[in-house]
Amino acid sequence: MILVFFWKIKLGNFPWAILHMGLDRLALARRSDVKFWKLLGTGKGETFTPRDADIHRWGLLVVVEQDSDFANSEIINRWNRKAQSQFSAQLSPISVHGAWSKQTPFNQIPHAAKDWSGKVVAITRARIKWRKNVIFWKSVPPVTTSLHSSPGLISAIGIGEAPIGLQGTFSIWESGEAVKNFAYSGAAHKEAIKATHRHAWYAEEMFARFALLKSNGSL
Repeated sequence: MILVFFWKIKLGNFPWAILHMGLDRLALARRSDVKFWKLLGTGKGETFTPRDADIHRWGLLVVVEQDSDFANSEIINRWNRKAQSQFSAQLSPISVHGAWSKQTPFNQIPHAAKDWSGKVVAITRARIKWRKNVIFWKSVPPVTTSLHSSPGLISAIGIGEAPIGLQGTFSIWESGEAVKNFAYSGAAHKEAIKATHRHAWYAEEMFARFALLKSNGSL
């Protein structure tokens, strides 16, 4: 089972959030029902530089056993108590390409039908080669402008495991067709794909689409 959580906190709770981005790693590592997890910072998803960072919003993606009650765990409840608003979702993979931290955590989970007709979540994630960061940042803006203006997009944010070098996006779409149109028909995105091959700026990358089975709150 794939669960995603995002919390928007008050500015005064920023030190608490930074502390628990560290402490919660220990709590997650100790849970036997947790198979994969990523604590996430977020951003506007416009330039993928540190100035994009949103210090109010923090997130967690976790893969747990099907019968897990993780959504009611003390880890989640602590964040809920600090949050002004929150978003949570349960996902089922449709297609996954690539790896995340040298792992393929979504491949062992039963997949939704490829012709899933409901809302779709797209997650992109990449580890950028350090010497390629500057050229990557220069190439990103046209793609992000295209993303945020794409038909069928409901919402999109940047996600990252670190301020620099580990970048991605989390986006919600009306349909799988809308995601495909952005990925394969948009001129900016097609040019970015060419640039990726030309510059080889990723040390690791992943692109995945998920069926949005259920969600609560607003991203």
